[in-house]
Amino acid sequence: MIAARLRGLPALSPRAWLVLVAALGLAAAVALFALRAGPPGSVAFEELRLPGADTPVAIAAARDGTIWFTLDSSTALGRLRNGQLEKVPKGVESLEPLGLAVDAEGRAWYTEAPTQAIARASPDGKIDTFALATPIAQLGRLSVGPDGAVWFAEPSVMSVTRLKDGRFTRHVVGTLTARVDADAAPFGVAIAPDGAVWVTLPSANKLLRFVPGGEATAFDVPTRRSGLGDIAVAADGTVYFLELAANKIGRVTGGRVQEFAVPTPVAGLTALAVAPDGAAWFTELRGHRLGRLRDGTITEFELPRPYARPFGIAVAGDGKVWYADLSGWIGRLELRGAP
Repeated sequence: MIAARLRGLPALSPRAWLVLVAALGLAAAVALFALRAGPPGSVAFEELRLPGADTPVAIAAARDGTIWFTLDSSTALGRLRNGQLEKVPKGVESLEPLGLAVDAEGRAWYTEAPTQAIARASPDGKIDTFALATPIAQLGRLSVGPDGAVWFAEPSVMSVTRLKDGRFTRHVVGTLTARVDADAAPFGVAIAPDGAVWVTLPSANKLLRFVPGGEATAFDVPTRRSGLGDIAVAADGTVYFLELAANKIGRVTGGRVQEFAVPTPVAGLTALAVAPDGAAWFTELRGHRLGRLRDGTITEFELPRPYARPFGIAVAGDGKVWYADLSGWIGRLELRGAP
């Protein structure tokens, strides 16, 4: 394992992040404590330092409050349940563990690139694996739709793929509309409440929306070579996406694409999640911050540690924001008494 502390990283393409994550591993000891707290209306952080060389990457929240997270170069998933940190053995060492989502039954779905598979961990620890019929697999983000179907970006075959009832259905993005080139590889994927699939296409600098078996629409991003990354959809259908190279948060409402500049220069935008109130939360790996876009305004929250490297983010049903820090921490942000 290569140990690396991320200092002064330049803005990287989404594909470069895939390579970067696979080379991480930092030692740490266990301690759970409140690092910053205050009166109502203040920001409160709590952080858990993981043991050994555990490096959390992606993170997701279940309806029952359980927090799942992937671990780089590990044969286990991480889980925080009822205040207890646990490891769920999965038998395969992780590589580029970017895809993670929890379904309505509390099962964690995740990408397993080393074995060309999508896997599922049940709350009781049972692991089910669904093998892809490809000799290699490069896998991006993963999302669970309203109908329980699992969708994931499969850049190695230029497809967004659906897994339902053990069956894979591929949608090659270059065949869905003439406005998308054949070599456009997807990275981020999110499912809207109406079942429409939204995808980021970094090399094409476009967003793609399609309905399986129906219409597909491509949206140009105003900033050229923006470095498209993660994408998420709010309950009202508003779409948010990251522009890593441009250092912007994008938003699509009513078919109109808007961009919002992040105040911290070259912040290193890596992950995105939408809160129950419709706000979009995102990580700033290089800026050592979390950010929030709400009502067209970006607010940044500096993490307690000066060398924090937040990479993954999720918002639980109670509105608390969880993040995975590559330097070996799981954290939670709570806005106490704030609207």
